[in-house]
Amino acid sequence: MRSRALGIVLSAGALSIGLLAPTVAVAQPATAPPLAGADLLAALRAGGHIIYFRHADTDHSQVDRGVRLEDCTTQRNLTDRGRDHSRALGEAIRSLGIPIGAVLASPLCRTMETATLAFGTALGSPAVREGGPLAPGSPGRFPALRELLSTNVTPGANTVIVGHAYPYFTLVGGQYLNEGEADVVHPRGTDFEVLARLGLKQWRDLATLPVPQ
Repeated sequence: MRSRALGIVLSAGALSIGLLAPTVAVAQPATAPPLAGADLLAALRAGGHIIYFRHADTDHSQVDRGVRLEDCTTQRNLTDRGRDHSRALGEAIRSLGIPIGAVLASPLCRTMETATLAFGTALGSPAVREGGPLAPGSPGRFPALRELLSTNVTPGANTVIVGHAYPYFTLVGGQYLNEGEADVVHPRGTDFEVLARLGLKQWRDLATLPVPQ
């Protein structure tokens, strides 16, 4: 009986310690009701959003090894198909009359080339790919990318970010972006919400839809 009582006291003590121990809370992006069709096109034409692309098609026989940003031979690079894909994405978005403001890209060759071929310009941003000080697998990884995706965008234009699958997946979960695929994100200052996911076909399909009056 005495042993049982002692066990209860120890269990209660452990529980109280667990309740008092500090925890790290990481805000997760919200998932808004998905936008599609004419409503999505109208929202993009109004601006104020972030379009996050994964780079276009790459040569997976190549491996990032001893990466030097100025030396593309140390990195996985776009294929000719990826370059055509990048140009087609830019053409589709321009044809829709979607205003594009700042274009940021991870400074690796495949992301900078995707952004430049699609939009004519790109500003290399290490924040797009930096994991931060925490160990891989820790909550709170990729804080700089989270901040970028949460930063409000002035209506009238949309910010483009061209990055990689894993950092973005780490923040939003779900399914990896395919190469050349994009999420439309609405920043909310302290976090962000994902509104839609589009590949080249979906961008082209938007051209056939009227915008609500």
